[in-house]
Amino acid sequence: MALLNFGSRVDSRAMPGGVTPEAASFLDNWSIEVMPRTAAKIESFKALLPPETRVYVAHIVGTPFDDMLATARRLTEEGFPVMPHIPARIIPDTATLETWIRRYREEAGVTQALLLGGGIAKPEGALGSAIQLIETGLFDHYGFTHLHVAGHPEGNRDIDADGSTAQVDASLLWKQDFSARTDADMAIVTQFAFDATAVTTWAERIADLGVRLPIHVGIAGPAKLQTLIQFALSCGVGPSLKVLQKRAMDVTRLLTPYEPTEVVTGLAQYKARNPESLISQVHVFPLGGIRNATDWMNRQTPAEPQAAIG
Repeated sequence: MALLNFGSRVDSRAMPGGVTPEAASFLDNWSIEVMPRTAAKIESFKALLPPETRVYVAHIVGTPFDDMLATARRLTEEGFPVMPHIPARIIPDTATLETWIRRYREEAGVTQALLLGGGIAKPEGALGSAIQLIETGLFDHYGFTHLHVAGHPEGNRDIDADGSTAQVDASLLWKQDFSARTDADMAIVTQFAFDATAVTTWAERIADLGVRLPIHVGIAGPAKLQTLIQFALSCGVGPSLKVLQKRAMDVTRLLTPYEPTEVVTGLAQYKARNPESLISQVHVFPLGGIRNATDWMNRQTPAEPQAAIG
């Protein structure tokens, strides 16, 4: 049964309704992203997530820092490694950045961060990129051990307005060099995508450039199709948007919720054929709700504690 354009036939032993055993193994050590307002609706994350699941806390424009801190503290107290977003362009100055980092460390026990440029066009202060955040030296000063950065398999016109990849490539190579000359534990976390080929082609290309950082591939959790299309358009998802559009034209699938079975299976089979690939695990965007996403992930994977993740 051929699904999408993965460059090979996709094993359908567990489809529909679940992933193949091969894909289930690939899904080990997944991470998930929440926002303070969505996390507040969850009574207990321990009831939803395997032990040691890394939880990213998204810092959306307008979210008060105290809400971010409270969410990080709560998740830490429940036993999960927490990785808050640090979006450079919404930070007014270096003093504010230091306050955030210090309070995350001292009040919530956080030692990990996802460093981003941020989703606004004009920086509020002097900081505008993940590189500038790193260059402050503050994360090292306060004992942060894991610094993850963003990856863009389908490009990013906010960075490369001409449609090329020149600046995003140069940025990744700078981060690769920083990782090589320091003891920072780094990885690349991608925007969600719906086409495995778009991700694997990009992973091969940046590896050829000299990038060696592991890639945590973003996938969208189960959601209504119209919800996903709205998120995809607003987040700049490129070629893989065609996968959703094709699904929308199929009346038999239009009314059924999207599940990431096909893209996960494609990624897993690629990884099995290319074990040296930078692709190492998945990161879940719960666009259809945290419970929907965690329920789907837990159905696909063994009910065993997750190992430590990089």
